[in-house]
Amino acid sequence: MSSFDWLSHLGVDDAFTTDIVEVSFKDGASKGFYHAPPNLGVYTGDYVAVETSNGYNVGCISLSGELVLLQLKKKNVKEAKVTESVLRKANDRDLEKMHEARRNEIQALTTARAIARTNHMAMKVSDVEFQGDGRKATIYYTADNRIDFRQLVRQFSHQLRVKIEMRQIGPRQESGRLGGIGSCGRELCCSTWLSDFQSVNTAAARYQNIAINQSKLSGQCGRLKCCLNYELNTYMEALEAFPDKADKLRTEAGTGQLVKTDIFKGLMYYTYRENRGLLFPLPVDKVHEILALNREGKKPADLQSFQQAVDTRDDFVYEDVTGAVELPAEKRKRGTRSKKSGNRRKKASGTPKAQGGGTHEPNDKPRRKKRSRNRRKPRPGDNGKKE
Repeated sequence: MSSFDWLSHLGVDDAFTTDIVEVSFKDGASKGFYHAPPNLGVYTGDYVAVETSNGYNVGCISLSGELVLLQLKKKNVKEAKVTESVLRKANDRDLEKMHEARRNEIQALTTARAIARTNHMAMKVSDVEFQGDGRKATIYYTADNRIDFRQLVRQFSHQLRVKIEMRQIGPRQESGRLGGIGSCGRELCCSTWLSDFQSVNTAAARYQNIAINQSKLSGQCGRLKCCLNYELNTYMEALEAFPDKADKLRTEAGTGQLVKTDIFKGLMYYTYRENRGLLFPLPVDKVHEILALNREGKKPADLQSFQQAVDTRDDFVYEDVTGAVELPAEKRKRGTRSKKSGNRRKKASGTPKAQGGGTHEPNDKPRRKKRSRNRRKPRPGDNGKKE
């Protein structure tokens, strides 16, 4: 909800009453302004049936009273343009039709995506919203270019058996309708409370000293995260105390170069261009003092005399767990090649020599006999001996 009346439960009458109410459809997916006659007796939170160009729709009154006038001014809608009215308070049959239409939206979304893919349309069907009486369906889609969907609308009407309205939305509106969980672990702001989208650029990340990483700075919509603007004003106020053009400081020991800035601690970290191993945290007032000396043509001795003492005490007390925690011994599996070589050596060390009767040493390799190519087969009469 984009607004909430905190005084509605106290029974306080509005100073500026009006018969215009804000009606929310499909849990805030879309909203509209309608005239509510006083004789109907409808209030915030009641389900009502409102008139449309084709039948009627069923929604919940999300805002009434003086806050509606502020909402009209915020949305830049004039009271003269509000022409439709609330018909009646929704009865059981109206609510039953509305719930039945919500159940049919899942199957209609699948059918619409299949038709768009079959026609090779460069578009993505994001959501389908049925009217409360089930006579009309609004198909929300995203596309990079303009699409001629006249033939597509005919197929949608033939398959869904309702009147079709195509409405193109942006990536952020798509994320707001579909919802999801952000990188912070909470539900997306655009699908819960964020009502309007402001432009976000990379300058907001630079002012907050955030690394320009497209994958981390982009939300589920593929655009820069809206939360980059939440703390931007606080950072801008804190940066007013920091000096401009303070990238270099001239000293007798060398030229100091700015490495990083801690905005909320008010520290600027410098290092010598000639010796980058040293890092000096300087308060903002000390940096102003050094810059004033440089403008006068003077150079301080070094940066070390201006640095702020940094407390390096460890806030955590680590307990010695030597002997208290035993890790299991790591078992390594020997490869098949090493097993084969080990078995071969074992066999070679345990077999006696063919002629000497001795045994091989463990490190000795068994010698293989050379077979002669001219060796003839033994005959039955010579007992296998050569002459």
